[in-house]
Amino acid sequence: MSERIIPIEEVDPRELFGVNNKKFQFIAKQFPKLKIIARGDMLKAIGDEKELDQFEDKVALFIHHLRKYNRLTESNIERLIGENGEELIRDNGGDAVLVHGNSGLQVKARTVNQRRLVEACDRKDMVFAVGPAGTGKTYTAVALAVRALKNKEVRRIILTRPAVEAGENLGFLPGDLKDKLDPYLQPLYDALRDMIPPERLRDFVETGVIQIAPLAYMRGRTLDKAFVILDEAQNATKAQMKMFLTRMGQTAKFVITGDLTQIDLPKRQESGLKFSLQKLKDIEEIGFVYLNEKDVIRHRLVKSIIQAFEKGKEDDGNG
Repeated sequence: MSERIIPIEEVDPRELFGVNNKKFQFIAKQFPKLKIIARGDMLKAIGDEKELDQFEDKVALFIHHLRKYNRLTESNIERLIGENGEELIRDNGGDAVLVHGNSGLQVKARTVNQRRLVEACDRKDMVFAVGPAGTGKTYTAVALAVRALKNKEVRRIILTRPAVEAGENLGFLPGDLKDKLDPYLQPLYDALRDMIPPERLRDFVETGVIQIAPLAYMRGRTLDKAFVILDEAQNATKAQMKMFLTRMGQTAKFVITGDLTQIDLPKRQESGLKFSLQKLKDIEEIGFVYLNEKDVIRHRLVKSIIQAFEKGKEDDGNG
């Protein structure tokens, strides 16, 4: 067993340790093999040399993040402890604001894989972004679309989703067709409302600059001079996916997002997203970005839930 003294320099230890040492306690839980003690402006850690080296490296990342952003949350700590923590700090591209939203909101790519999605979209005209709920794939894609519209890189934004019933019968929902379909498209409206003032968003929708429609409405169209997002693509059939991808005009940008763990198609139907990932993987002009639980930016519980379900799936397979 070895002992290591780590001075806390260049930041207020109270900012690092949190109120009533709450953040310190959270940090200590992430390193169960070490005995960690907070004393004034230094940390004392006891344990194996290799574990101590890793802990000291991570404390340096925490301090760097705190100096850079003037805040350090438990979610920040988790992401910095992850295997991509150093890359998260090194990648200055993440500082770039994609969109200045409403009420002073600054929309940025906040994780390594979200930044990879931004980079892929900057380099390629068609990008697949695949990952579980909460990883920001749709939100980041919408921000990129709004940025492109504001920069006059495209003339319109088209957002679409397959209207697949997730355990509910669409026919029994109240209202006309628009009323029945709007709940499927609500996450897209929510993202846009964060980024565009309400009156301007209303004008964009009324004039067709921004179009939000079910996937079936894309049939027969040529989508040109547009930033087009197909969300929840795991619920598109192979025929629908082929139909959608072949709508691409010469000056269009396509982003396809989906979660292969949430396929709501009948069991006899293969997901068009799954099929496309297999068949298109060797086309260099298409980008593929895979997000995971490390990219979750919702409540910390979401990450735990994703991990628990993944473990449950493995247990079911072994049984």
